[in-house]
Amino acid sequence: DTRPLPSYSPVALNMIEYEEGKWLPLFSLKGSVLQKAARWAVPVACLAAACSTYFRTYADDGVKEWIEAMKVSDRLRDFSFVLGFLIVFRIQTAYARWWEAGTLLQQLRGEWFNSFSSLLAFCNN
Repeated sequence: DTRPLPSYSPVALNMIEYEEGKWLPLFSLKGSVLQKAARWAVPVACLAAACSTYFRTYADDGVKEWIEAMKVSDRLRDFSFVLGFLIVFRIQTAYARWWEAGTLLQQLRGEWFNSFSSLLAFCNN
């Protein structure tokens, strides 16, 4: 069905129009989550840079020793663990949704098969 949706439809208002045969949507910011992510990431990154500069400049010797003891590899290890945990959780959720959709499609196919079989049985002269 290639009929366009009515312009007042909520689905039509949220849909992105794509032109056929162009790779531009791959690099487009329209419909991307980058704007929402940047709204959170940029201020937090600036705050982290300001805190790091403050602690390296004005902190006492104990705090400076602690900062030096926290190597980049430790931070990277912790970040990788959290990121890996989140990715695995997202993949499990996506797989569960995919499996549920497949199950529902099989049920739908069975219902249509039963309906058509009943239609043939009752319409047979």
